[in-house]
Amino acid sequence: MTAPGIPNDFALSTTCFGSRLGNIQDQIFAAVGMGFRRIELGLTDTPPTMDGLEESRKETGVSIGSLVAGCRDPLNGGVLPATRLGSPDADERERALNSVRRHMRLAQSWGCTTVVIRGSKVADDKLNAESHALEARVAEDGMESELAEEALAFVNRVQRSGQKQIEHLCRSLHQLHQEAPEVRFAIEPGMEIDDLLGFEAMGWVIDDLKEKGVGYWHDVGRIHVREKIGLPGQGEWLDTYGKHMLGVHLQDAGEEEVEMPIGLGEVDFKLLKEYVPREAERVLEIGERHGRAEILSSVQFLVDHGF
Repeated sequence: MTAPGIPNDFALSTTCFGSRLGNIQDQIFAAVGMGFRRIELGLTDTPPTMDGLEESRKETGVSIGSLVAGCRDPLNGGVLPATRLGSPDADERERALNSVRRHMRLAQSWGCTTVVIRGSKVADDKLNAESHALEARVAEDGMESELAEEALAFVNRVQRSGQKQIEHLCRSLHQLHQEAPEVRFAIEPGMEIDDLLGFEAMGWVIDDLKEKGVGYWHDVGRIHVREKIGLPGQGEWLDTYGKHMLGVHLQDAGEEEVEMPIGLGEVDFKLLKEYVPREAERVLEIGERHGRAEILSSVQFLVDHGF
C-alpha cells in the first residue's frame, strides 16, 4: 500500500517538507512519489514558490484538498494576520479579513474549496502572562490534580474574557461567507491554554455559523497537548464536534512533542477512526524533521488500523 507511487487515500500537508523543497512543483512530485494524490497547502516559515503548479498538477493529477489561511505568508516566528479575525482592534480585523480574502481567491483559482482557519490567543496581556506561568509550572512539576483543576478554571476565564472576540470572529466569518459562499471554512482549535478557540468557544462558533457551511477541523496533536494539561481530550472533542468535521490533521504526539510519525506516540488512533467521517479530508501533517520513510510508515499504520 505504501510502496512509492502506489496511490493512497490521504492528503499530505506541505508543512511536512518545511524548507527542504522550496518549489511547489518539487513538493507535488515528491508527494506523488510517496503515493499521495491530494495535498494541503500548510504553514511553513518560508512558503514555497508556486512556479509550475498547474503544469505539475496536470501531469500528476494531484488536487489541492485544503488550504490553511496564512500559508502564503511567511511565519518568521511572528503572528499571521489571518489568525486575527476576532481581534478587538478594528484595523487588525480588517488586515485579517484581507489576508483571508487573498487566500480565498488563491484557493478558488486552484480548485480548492476548504480553507482552514486557526485561532489566536485571547487579547489580554494579563491572561497571556498567566498562561505562560501556568504552562511553565506544568512543564516543571507535571500535571497533578491541583494543577489540572487550575488549568481548567483558567481556560474557563479565558473563554469568558474572549466572548467579544468570538463575536468578532463570527461576524468576520459571516462576512467572508457572504463574499464567497462556495468556500467552506473549517475552524481548528488552538494548542495553548490562552487560545481563543477552546472547547466551549468552538461550540459557540459552530452553532452560530453551521448553516453558513462553517465546520470543525480536528488537529490530533493540538488536542493531545491540551489533554495533557487536564483539558477535554480527543474523545470529548470528537464526540461533540465529529458530526461537524470537515477534516483532520493526522499526526502522533507524545509527552512534549507533536507532529510525530504516526504510531510512535501516545494517540489512540482506534478511537479516532470511530469518529472521523468517511467524507472528511484526512491530512498527514508530520514535522519537517522527519522524512520520507516516516511519512510512508505513518500511512501504513493508518491503513493497518482501518483508515
